[in-house]
Amino acid sequence: MMGPRQEAQAALSYEFSFEDHVPHNHLVRSIDRFVDLTDLRTHLADFYSHTGRPSIDPKLLIRMLLIGYCFGI
Repeated sequence: MMGPRQEAQAALSYEFSFEDHVPHNHLVRSIDRFVDLTDLRTHLADFYSHTGRPSIDPKLLIRMLLIGYCFGI
């Protein structure tokens, strides 16, 4: 676009703080505290292909399913 810029450009990235935005008594914190999925990727490693695009992290998928179920999404 030619000519002077009329307004300030928004930032391309931002920081999101879980601590600042989620109340301490929220259900999401309880799920995060009690659901341990640290070894999930190693257990599922045999099911992933070595070709093509990398898959979505299984920990993220399961957390999304849990949140969707709990909130009726």
